[in-house]
Amino acid sequence: MPADVLAKLRERAAAQGMSLSHYVRDLLSQDAAQPTISEVVDQIAERAPVDVSDEEILDAIHEGRR
Repeated sequence: MPADVLAKLRERAAAQGMSLSHYVRDLLSQDAAQPTISEVVDQIAERAPVDVSDEEILDAIHEGRR
């Protein structure tokens, strides 16, 4: 790992009163908890299609602005 990256991580960990290993573990846990873009796309692709017209979409937009 580049020294400047390690220094920045140590600085951020210290600012939060954490050890470097605890800080990095938290970062990795947060990252793993979020789906990747491809996972989100796959989830969306599995959903049933929605049958709605352009006019219905525009009506909903206009209704939401009132």
